Amino acid sequence: MRREFSDAIEKIALADEKVVFITGDLGYNALENLQEKLGNRFINAGVAEQNMVGLAAGMAYKGFKVFCYSIAPFIVYRCWEQFRNDVCLHNLPVFLVGNGGGYGYGIMGSSHHAIEDIAGLSSLQNVKCWVPAFADDVEPFVNQIVADGRPAYLRLGAGKQTPAHEGNFGSLKMVVKSDEAKGTIVALGPVANNVVAVLQQEEFANKFNLLTAQNVPLTINNEGLSLLQNTENLLVIEEHVSIGGLAQQLSVQLMENGITFKKFISLRAEGYPDGTYGDQNFHQTQSGLDAKNIADKLRLFV
Repeated sequence: MRREFSDAIEKIALADEKVVFITGDLGYNALENLQEKLGNRFINAGVAEQNMVGLAAGMAYKGFKVFCYSIAPFIVYRCWEQFRNDVCLHNLPVFLVGNGGGYGYGIMGSSHHAIEDIAGLSSLQNVKCWVPAFADDVEPFVNQIVADGRPAYLRLGAGKQTPAHEGNFGSLKMVVKSDEAKGTIVALGPVANNVVAVLQQEEFANKFNLLTAQNVPLTINNEGLSLLQNTENLLVIEEHVSIGGLAQQLSVQLMENGITFKKFISLRAEGYPDGTYGDQNFHQTQSGLDAKNIADKLRLFV
């Protein structure tokens, strides 16, 4: 999604001279167009994420809208305090952008993974976390982040194009619809692509709804709550730990609205069960986020 993100930033920055882009010495072979088009509004802050966010907060206080870019674990964990104190508590338009969310950086190991990022950032004051599941989500998310003008986190990964768009229900976007659903799946981020692959199999075709959670903290309108209420079974899937993740945040809203299910299954990042590292597919398989395990869980609903 880096290319889609770079193209979206170029469009919005050329239309709005108050947009500034700061990179933490990352983005090669993806951001050169921004460096050329933005001129002195493109800043390389070096390997100094804390300073980068402090600089961004100062610029935002003076009226700029500032994107801070790095890989997800660096932009989230290294400068969490600066983002909390300098940006969120003052409700400033500083937007963190983390590439390679979840297990995206695979074999580079746990120091390069971001599987607790949503829990940490979505708990802060005034912030909204945006998690595109598909490549074509990126541009509208960037546009909305700038329009909102509030602290934000954009978690990028690798995704295909949205298979369909059947409607929005607040934070939830329906991408696969079934008139006689045996269950509903709610997915966070590009792991939704694994679900799409399963639902294209003849065994599961036209049997499940698929919703993606576009942002958290979640907002679900009455139509979305009604859809969930009329579903006997629910599967939540996310490349994020269970604490503070989608399933936990969604569960609070479901309980507050008295919505229960015959079966509720949560698939999430399980960390490092045997202490070994591999590529993203390896970690997804260890956590049961792969297509085979998703299919096994859906058979329980049928």
